[in-house]
Amino acid sequence: MVEAARTSLSRGRPEGTDATARLDLVDRLRAAPDIGACGSGALQWLAAHAGIERGLFARVDDTERELVGVAGYGVPDDAVASVRLDCRDYDTPLSWVITGKDLASFDAAELGKRAGDMLLGPGPITAAPVFPGDETQAGGVLLLTPADDGGIDEDAVEWAASVLGMRLGQLMQGGDGRPTWGERLKRERAWLYGVIEAVTDPILLTDPEGRILIANRGAEDLLVAEADASEGRRHAVALNNLMFSASLAPLSQLDDARRRELLLVDPVDGSDLLLELISTPLQIRSGEMGKVAILRNVTDLNRAFDELQTNYKKLHKTEAEARGERDRLDLILNSVADPILVTNAEGEVVLMNPPAARILTVGDESDHAAERRVRANDAMLSSFLSNVYTRAKQPWRAELKLTDPESGAELPIEAIGTTYAEASGESAVVTVLHDRSEAAEKARLYEQVFRHSAELEEKVREATAELAEQNELLRRQALELERASAMKSQFLANVSHELRTPLNAMLGYTSLLLESVYGELTPQQHDKLSRVAANANHLTTIITDVLDIAKIEAGKIPVTIEEFRLSDLVEAVLAEFEPLVADSDLEVCVDVSREIPPLRSDPGKVKQIVINLFSNALKFTADGSVSLAARHDETRDLVTIEVVDTGIGISADNQKAVFEAFGHSAHPLTTDKSGAGLGLSISRRLAEVLGGKIELESAPGEGSTFKLTIPRRLPSS
Repeated sequence: MVEAARTSLSRGRPEGTDATARLDLVDRLRAAPDIGACGSGALQWLAAHAGIERGLFARVDDTERELVGVAGYGVPDDAVASVRLDCRDYDTPLSWVITGKDLASFDAAELGKRAGDMLLGPGPITAAPVFPGDETQAGGVLLLTPADDGGIDEDAVEWAASVLGMRLGQLMQGGDGRPTWGERLKRERAWLYGVIEAVTDPILLTDPEGRILIANRGAEDLLVAEADASEGRRHAVALNNLMFSASLAPLSQLDDARRRELLLVDPVDGSDLLLELISTPLQIRSGEMGKVAILRNVTDLNRAFDELQTNYKKLHKTEAEARGERDRLDLILNSVADPILVTNAEGEVVLMNPPAARILTVGDESDHAAERRVRANDAMLSSFLSNVYTRAKQPWRAELKLTDPESGAELPIEAIGTTYAEASGESAVVTVLHDRSEAAEKARLYEQVFRHSAELEEKVREATAELAEQNELLRRQALELERASAMKSQFLANVSHELRTPLNAMLGYTSLLLESVYGELTPQQHDKLSRVAANANHLTTIITDVLDIAKIEAGKIPVTIEEFRLSDLVEAVLAEFEPLVADSDLEVCVDVSREIPPLRSDPGKVKQIVINLFSNALKFTADGSVSLAARHDETRDLVTIEVVDTGIGISADNQKAVFEAFGHSAHPLTTDKSGAGLGLSISRRLAEVLGGKIELESAPGEGSTFKLTIPRRLPSS
């Protein structure tokens, strides 16, 4: 029996140790009564034969969450007993040591401060997994530090770990070799924890007082804060625990599962989380009931439901508006005296007003003569509709001789037909029938009109006097409008001043906070304050643009004429955009020769125009290049500044809109809508003030070219 055990434990022996030493380890482990004694024996043997100075044997606890110290060599007993190493943290070496078969080496600092102190300072550590029997995950780990005068014999360590694992497997089994009840309970408990951890929804077991007994990783993320957690996370976790306990209290007397909604806070970013709480009573001890709680995140589901409700309301509103439009259309058609009808491509009437129905339909009490007249009218109208279709989208006029179905009187009709495309894509025709019978009556009344010409001349004179009075009224209204415009400009100036004063204060205090004048900021606080500063600067730019528009419209924008070199101005513009260009992947090309003669114009306004054009090119160009070039036309003494980009481009339909105040390009790729849409509008007006113009050449997906042309010498006003 002893020899069989020795033979079993001696398999895979290292070549660097003799047989006596190997048998010594086998005898040590065979005589050890428990796991602690086995670990101590293995460490003592490794100190004698593998060159270790200190060592620790730690086993995986019942929950398979931590490594617990069992035995040590060269390590105080109290340090061994206090060892608790997280083996679920995949950022540490322990997670892959206990699932691997090979030795691993790493620095003691990678195990954390407690492990480093336990092993008496930093240094290299060799870790060997210990596998009991045929298990796929190690039941423990040997952590070893080498002696000062040499390294560790890895072959001896591997053999000692394998022998120790085989002995541990024997101790963990009963006399018949099958797992004991305690071992089966341990495995089943480990499986249970594995199942709970595999569920993505938070799962908790609480006692009658609401204390958490079991929680998976999802629940810990919401309701547990580590000792070194940030202040914000601790507050969020405390609030979540308060809300969770309050939600469980009303369910304490229920015998079955109940569902309810619970609003918690995400400890990571502080956003609101809407969860569905499913709580079920569970007996945890004799006469003592706990609760199993499952939390399911329904934030996105609730948001989708709200969006669905909103879209349904919009659809219902659209349907109501469509019905209202149809009712208004019917009311309009019914109020028109001329017959109006709509026919489809097959010539079938789909809509008509009562006057049209009177000459194209037969009543219930009509005779055969009326039916023949209606059929004759229908045949003549069908011939007219065929001519309308041949004219495509152009209106078609024709004289038709229809008959009144009831009286048989001849009706001289002028028909006007126009085709249009329905929503289904098919063509339809709208036909208006105008009764020319009134024309004859008007001719008869012409003579009467002539007799009353004298009266009309008198009325014309009265109308002339009234018109003069209206002109005077319009002149006064024009003066009122001018005063209103002046008041508007004054109002904009006052509002600009009143808005800039608090904005400057906001920007100043924000700058002081960002510079940590009043204390250090957290990264989240720094980020939020940076957004406040950026938006305040953006608002200041918008206020300046609105004031510039008002000044331009009032014709009060000043022009300061100076002599300057265009190359110096472009260098100043590029210096302002240098950080933005450096952060992008764009290729920026500049071709502005110093050979261009000096300009005599307003340098501030020229610079403002170039900045607007260059910033737009950078904003709407994701990749590619942006170029800025200038040339001088000596014949006409004009200077042209050209900004070319390879960005998204602008369609022909939108090229006019981008120069309008508060306008943006409607290109589908234009996702950046920042700004008030005043840059290009102000630039075009400033160019006109400088006696020049801005031209645009662009196509979707092919980039844009903006050309500013101004006279080199602006005459003094």
